[in-house]
Amino acid sequence: MSAMTGTVAALLGIEDPGDLARVSARAEAVGRALPAPARLGLRAGAGTLDALSRLATGHPLDGLDADRRDAFCALLTSREPAARLVEALKIPLLLAAGTELLPLPRPAGDPRPDAPLDCTPSEGWPACSTADAVVIGSGAGGAMAARTLARRGMSVVVLEEGRRFTVAEFRDRPPLDRFLDLYRDGGSTVAFGRPPVLLPQGRAVGGTTVVNSGTCYRTPDRVLRRWAGLGVPVGDFGDHLDEVEATLRVAPQPIGPLGRNGLLALKGAERLGWRAGPLRRNAPDCVGSGQCAAGCPHNAKYGVHLNALPQACEAGAQIVSRARVERILVERGTATGVRARRPDGTAFEVLSPRVVVTAGALETPLLLRRSGIGSHPGLGRGMAVHPATNIAGRFAEPVVSWSGVMQSVGVEELHADGILIEATASPPGMSSFPLPGAGRALRRALEGADRLAVLGAMIADAPSGRVHGARHRALVRYDLAREDAARLRRALVAMGRILFAAGAEEVLTGLPRRPVARDEAELTHAVAMASAGDLHLAGFHPTGTARLGADAARAPVDPSGRLRGVRGVHVADASVLPTCPEVNPQLTIMAMALRIAEGIG
Repeated sequence: MSAMTGTVAALLGIEDPGDLARVSARAEAVGRALPAPARLGLRAGAGTLDALSRLATGHPLDGLDADRRDAFCALLTSREPAARLVEALKIPLLLAAGTELLPLPRPAGDPRPDAPLDCTPSEGWPACSTADAVVIGSGAGGAMAARTLARRGMSVVVLEEGRRFTVAEFRDRPPLDRFLDLYRDGGSTVAFGRPPVLLPQGRAVGGTTVVNSGTCYRTPDRVLRRWAGLGVPVGDFGDHLDEVEATLRVAPQPIGPLGRNGLLALKGAERLGWRAGPLRRNAPDCVGSGQCAAGCPHNAKYGVHLNALPQACEAGAQIVSRARVERILVERGTATGVRARRPDGTAFEVLSPRVVVTAGALETPLLLRRSGIGSHPGLGRGMAVHPATNIAGRFAEPVVSWSGVMQSVGVEELHADGILIEATASPPGMSSFPLPGAGRALRRALEGADRLAVLGAMIADAPSGRVHGARHRALVRYDLAREDAARLRRALVAMGRILFAAGAEEVLTGLPRRPVARDEAELTHAVAMASAGDLHLAGFHPTGTARLGADAARAPVDPSGRLRGVRGVHVADASVLPTCPEVNPQLTIMAMALRIAEGIG
């Protein structure tokens, strides 16, 4: 604990004993929520810095005064690989500091009530049961599949590894605490490569729709034409998208709760003459609390836990939460059900002739391999992640980017070239954007975070990733293609231009070697000089690891959604999307699941 306290004091420049104790305790709590490798890495990193301090100064970090800590930080950040270690440690420490030093006000007003669900924790589910269909996963794909099958009169059991969360929890608990619970491994999933890509995966009844931004783009026509060329039936896809939009109550985001972060994006785009506007979202009652990524405290974001899942339950479906499916049961090439485990390790089975896999692009390949039906050479390959990066502009007046809609405005000027820019911000400390510096300089940057406006960009990427493994944890590899790195650099410059046009005094690039640019020329030079390893990336939309298509040699799933080589198993989640959908994919996934489920006999 002394090493962690010293690391917090040094890297975050915290001098007040009370603040230091609270942030250090919160950092330890963050560590406990992470999986063992990440937890050990955090503690080992803090221990390494403490050991380096002893070597360089003769004292542990918590034995240095503020000036000597700052001098030590300056030494660290000037040298590799110490500078990389500092940047890695800053992420969880800023999470802790944002929660303790920049707390959000308690939400006002009454929230939308939680929807009625027939949801039973696995501890209360029998050891053996039967159903006409089992759906594995309760997110975008699983909810639509369950609703479709239940409305046709089938008995449906939905198995969900996460638990059910309530709006009371979203109102009463700090965003960070919710975040650590709502995401697999506390949001620490990473695709290894150069650069590594953070891949946070929601885990809850409702899946990632509980924690996404609520942005709802229809699948672009150019993407559907590309899929049609791969043998994917898309003739009626527009009708399926219409039904999904009606289910989610999709509408353009009103200006009122947009927040200054979004308004500045609109201002900058207008001055450049670029196409931009408020995004279409499934949040008809949004009041701009900016907490979508940790569960809406007003239940205003209309995830599937508030529509498709309760509609499925109304038609007779049952949800079993806290149930990790261990294996799909198969006899003589035909599915007979699934075996799942409760949190205490005990097993139970649901016997069924129909199994619909909607576990997500990372978990679906693992489940199929564990079940002995994942031998197709294309399984786990061809993953796109829609890599995203972000940038911030510092303004003279407060922006308070976390006050307003989390993801509010879309700038589509470069979308035809595969670059989609969105104004997006998170609660204090929870942004993936890396504030520059260390020590008291970083503390000043954190205290001045209310003057930052944040933009993010996603690019349509090549299928450069692969999911390895078959047991309990995916090992993900993603190597950014050269042309995609160039597209990300172009996106960084474009976002900086928007911010400067809106009046930013300087732009924080997120690039470790050139973190600040004071004009467009300096930004362009900084981005051009950055290596691929300097890019700070996250991927929120992994797809394509069980691609659907007509070519049996390349696509593990046939055009109807049936897993090749076994009868009774369909796949209906993001893993079947043949290529990157080029937009936030919730509508696309739900429409594809609806189409697949309609064909299950």
